[in-house]
Amino acid sequence: MTPTISLSDLDFQSGDVDIQRAAEAFKTHGAIVVRGLLGAYIAALHSDIKAAVRQSLALLHRASAIPEGWRTPNNTLFIPAPDHYERDRQIMVLGINYHTSAAFSRSAFHPPTLDIVEAILGPNIELYGTGQCLYKEPVGGHPKHLHQDSAYFEHRYEGPVGVLTYVVPTDLDNGALHVVPGSHKLGQLDHIDTFSHLGLDDGEWPWERALAIPGQPGDAIFFHVKTVHGSKQNHSDKPRPVFIHRYRRADDYVVIRGTTTKNRAESAKHLATEKKESQHSIMVRGFRPYNGT
Repeated sequence: MTPTISLSDLDFQSGDVDIQRAAEAFKTHGAIVVRGLLGAYIAALHSDIKAAVRQSLALLHRASAIPEGWRTPNNTLFIPAPDHYERDRQIMVLGINYHTSAAFSRSAFHPPTLDIVEAILGPNIELYGTGQCLYKEPVGGHPKHLHQDSAYFEHRYEGPVGVLTYVVPTDLDNGALHVVPGSHKLGQLDHIDTFSHLGLDDGEWPWERALAIPGQPGDAIFFHVKTVHGSKQNHSDKPRPVFIHRYRRADDYVVIRGTTTKNRAESAKHLATEKKESQHSIMVRGFRPYNGT
């Protein structure tokens, strides 16, 4: 099945974005892209990303094995590299976040970004997580199977809005994000274990069902937590980093977590014990009223 939605249905320009129209497109399709939205932060963030890569590679010999791969002391996640690669492990999630990069932290509070998020989620918004940098190494950097982020962190209510921003020119050659418009309306789908952790069965969810979103540094893709998305390998000779902010309603919280089918199933057994009070995060818009007893 080929997408019936074209990229133009999701595309907005940061200089003159109609916020309400963008929010409606998001609610209809589960994803939009706002061109150039976070361009002001790219130079500083790219410099910090390069520093984090150098640090991670220097610490690789101290990495510890975990269910998802190997984690270095600076919190970079490595997974197996392709057979022909220069080493046996490659970076997947880079150890850079709001605690280590001032540019990363500043970009999370960008007012025009929050204006769009507020139009989607309402007035009281908090950050979910501490920011994430997904990194594809050159000449074979890993694919990420089509999946829903809610497989990793299913929420009680709407769940977080993800904002994924390109750091370098990104196209079909180096791993542009693909989305399946409207897939957020399907609810939570069953995932399987894949090379890149939880993903959808590619027999049922081939890449042909998804719409690619090529872009330039600073282009920001907003996507629903249940929107099916993923990215192919990086076949270029340069790395392809992206950074992600996630925002959620101030009353929302995770009820099921997982990175494998096994640990997700285990988490589901404890669903009733999850409480919002233990998951408070930094407010970026509005106010959180006291809701205790």
